[in-house]
Amino acid sequence: MRHSTTVTGDPDTHDDFKPTNKLAGSGLSTQDIVEQDVKENPVMLYMKGVPDAPRCGFSALAVRILNEYSVPISARNILEDPELKNGVKAFSNWPTFPQIFIKGEFIGGSDIILSMHQTGELKEKLKDISANQEKEE
Repeated sequence: MRHSTTVTGDPDTHDDFKPTNKLAGSGLSTQDIVEQDVKENPVMLYMKGVPDAPRCGFSALAVRILNEYSVPISARNILEDPELKNGVKAFSNWPTFPQIFIKGEFIGGSDIILSMHQTGELKEKLKDISANQEKEE
């Protein structure tokens, strides 16, 4: 028995239930989307799942660490779009997820920010983001 959600040309499959590419139709390439995300969001997280519902332990760890600093986290779920997943890998030249960018700079994964958190380096990197948020509120 074979199970699949991607039955091409199946007249019984309604368009609402077919997989979609959320970036398609935006007029931007995947590379453009990633560049825009990283440039416009002080903390950008490409992860499995979303911050409120991570879909892997490493993504959950990254969110937990970043939440310690009360910074706004922008995130994209790479599980929803294989093209985005590959685009992020190509952009950062890093094979695994989650991937964390802070102020436009690729930092790494959850293991790297955990180490930075433990040494105080992450606090230093995020301090002006937290301070900017307090001023805006």
